[in-house]
Amino acid sequence: MRVKRMRWPAIRAIANAMARRTRYLTATMADGYVKTIGPTASPFTHYWRIVADLGNGKTEVFWGHAKSLKDATGKKNAAADAARQRGWAGFAFEIVELVETTEPPETKAPVRRARRRA
Repeated sequence: MRVKRMRWPAIRAIANAMARRTRYLTATMADGYVKTIGPTASPFTHYWRIVADLGNGKTEVFWGHAKSLKDATGKKNAAADAARQRGWAGFAFEIVELVETTEPPETKAPVRRARRRA
C-alpha cells in the first residue's frame, strides 16, 4: 500500500487548527477589583473569590478560576465548611464570568523606590 505524501501548506493548516489559542481572561468584581489571568490556553469561564472575615478586623482572600459555573458554585459549599472548621466570623463568596481578550492588558510601569543606604 502506498501512502500519499502531504504537502507543507496542508500540514501547516492542520497544525494551526490543532494549536490552542493563547488568550487573556479578565474578571471584574463588583467592588471594582480587576484580575487578569494569562496568557493561557485553559478553558476557564468563571472566577471566584472568598473574602474571609477572621475577626479582629482581619480578612483573608482566597481565589481561583473554574471551567464552568457549576464548578465555581461548588466552591460555595466548600467555603461554608472552611468557615466552620477555621472559625471565621463570616465570609463573602463571589463569582463573575471571565471576559476573553487576545491582547495583553495595559500595565502601569512599577514605581521603583530608591534604596536607603546605611
